[in-house]
Amino acid sequence: MGRLGRTKYFEFGVQQQHVSFNQEIRKFSLKHGYVSAISPKLKSFIDNCVELCQPSDVHICDGSEREYKELIDLMVKDKTLRPVPKYENCWLARTNPADVARVESKTFICTQEKAETVPDTKPGVKGTLGNWISPQDYEEAIMQRFPGCMKGRTMYVIPFSMGPVGSPLSKIGVEITDSPYVVGSMRIMTRIGTPVLNLLDADQPFVKALHSVGTPVSGKHEFPEWPCDPERTIILHKPAANEIVSYGSGYGGNSLLGKKCFALRIGSTIAKREGWLAEHMLILGITNPEGQKKYIAAAFPSACGKTNLAMLNPTLPGYKVECVGDDIAWMKFDKEGVLRAINPENGFFGVAPGTSNKTNPIAMKTVFKNTIFTNVASTSDGGVYWEGMEDEISPDVSITDWHNKPWKKSDGTQAAHPNSRFCTPASQCPTIDPNWESHEGVPISAIIFGGRRPQGVPLVYESFDWQHGVFLGASMRSEATAAAEHKGKVIMHDPFAMRPFFGYNFGDYLKHWLSMEQRTNAKLPKVFHVNWFRKGSQGEFLWPGFGENIRVLDWILRRVENNKEIAEASPIGYIPKPEALITTNLASDVDLEELFSFDKSFWEQEVQDLQRYFNEQLGADLPTAIQAEIDALKQRIKQ
Repeated sequence: MGRLGRTKYFEFGVQQQHVSFNQEIRKFSLKHGYVSAISPKLKSFIDNCVELCQPSDVHICDGSEREYKELIDLMVKDKTLRPVPKYENCWLARTNPADVARVESKTFICTQEKAETVPDTKPGVKGTLGNWISPQDYEEAIMQRFPGCMKGRTMYVIPFSMGPVGSPLSKIGVEITDSPYVVGSMRIMTRIGTPVLNLLDADQPFVKALHSVGTPVSGKHEFPEWPCDPERTIILHKPAANEIVSYGSGYGGNSLLGKKCFALRIGSTIAKREGWLAEHMLILGITNPEGQKKYIAAAFPSACGKTNLAMLNPTLPGYKVECVGDDIAWMKFDKEGVLRAINPENGFFGVAPGTSNKTNPIAMKTVFKNTIFTNVASTSDGGVYWEGMEDEISPDVSITDWHNKPWKKSDGTQAAHPNSRFCTPASQCPTIDPNWESHEGVPISAIIFGGRRPQGVPLVYESFDWQHGVFLGASMRSEATAAAEHKGKVIMHDPFAMRPFFGYNFGDYLKHWLSMEQRTNAKLPKVFHVNWFRKGSQGEFLWPGFGENIRVLDWILRRVENNKEIAEASPIGYIPKPEALITTNLASDVDLEELFSFDKSFWEQEVQDLQRYFNEQLGADLPTAIQAEIDALKQRIKQ
């Protein structure tokens, strides 16, 4: 047996007393021999976390099938998971009801100066573009929670790659956690284990991520099968040191630290330093009937149709859509000036409710194998259920809701939590793009922004130029979703669909985007805005959506090819000319005139709201180029 050495300092910058930790460390499946065989930098990180958290065992993950099976067996024994026997290798977790979503109000970025993290808001206005924590408070938050928090538990060490292992566009992280649920989910969502460990030589940098489900002050977990400490949950990031610390929550967005924490918050700061973009965007490839293929990236807030679009089943004959990723894009200009993108993830962590054979048949063909479901309902025939699957189950099947109670639709409650999830390997998607793991990334021809806007915003419009396109991203607004704590369908500002995920000052983020225009030989993608959710006077959706969205993508691709005959200028951007959209055999009658109607009073109010938002939330940090776009929009609306 090997022993981890001792240290006086915790890696996250906290000085602590010398702790004697002489316990033997069992390594369940490490194939590299003793811990001393791994890189000194990683060994030091593990050592520090052991001294702080004091686990009973340490398990360095190799990512093997055998390891995964042992973890599943352990979680079934502990009642963290239950089998879903109707499907192959599928499992169901039910969480503590207090731990069901991202906790934005408890998520912080640590920098020396507050201005590095959040913009200079108007006096008396609460900032909504991130939360800052001082280095001193950062250290205190750790020391108030983590000492001894893993006593009696196993500490899992997860070496993982965001992006294909070895790609120049990929980055490596190591997550340390006491949750086998996190290990199993990280195995699906990232590339983990021995291949990544082999890349971690003495000089290889990696993002350090520490997570614990925590131990409540009382010492007792309300739901032993789902340990957490919701009263003291906190998610911390220190970009300058490439560090993430998460305590108290086992839920995906708070505990799968490769996802929002690394891929977006820390990723965006690395991207700024290195001159690329880390974005909350899907990536898909579209092949037209002539065999020409283009790739697009698109940013929508959570639960606004990202996965549906990434797995689009096109209704126009001759079109093929293939999925590269449904949530995150890392994009970098190559030597020829082409913007290339990778999906840094390895799986889909999708919202289950609303997913059905009608809305997303590709997802339904993807998720019922090798999947961990969380907070969905279960059925008496050994399957799962969520809102949207009413036509997928037999009437004689009984349903048990996510609280593990018998459920009937007449109860007036929801069987699955609105933010319940499926965690499933991307490789299982029937329409996965053959280049989805390309080391050089796929070339991006268009960037699409969008949101859930019931009123005023047309189906699609194109920016006048790159600067105007950045303004479109900065101006995104959408109905709030169940992915975070927000309740009710209020229209929220969600710039770039990144509002909860900025790793640094949003004003600097805008300047970074604007600077792309100055890149040598940069071939900038065209920028568009879409809204599948506009409603008519009777409250009905004006556009059928889902597979019919290929008609909008068709117009976008023709604009990418500089077809000038299919667009006309409007005050907000270029919109399709009458008859420019292919409407033959649409699933339902569509009033295109109403769908593209321009309501002057709506846009006068919209630009006022945007101006107020930027004044209050960014103040002096608002780039002059964005203010110029607001002023120009005001003038165009007046004309």
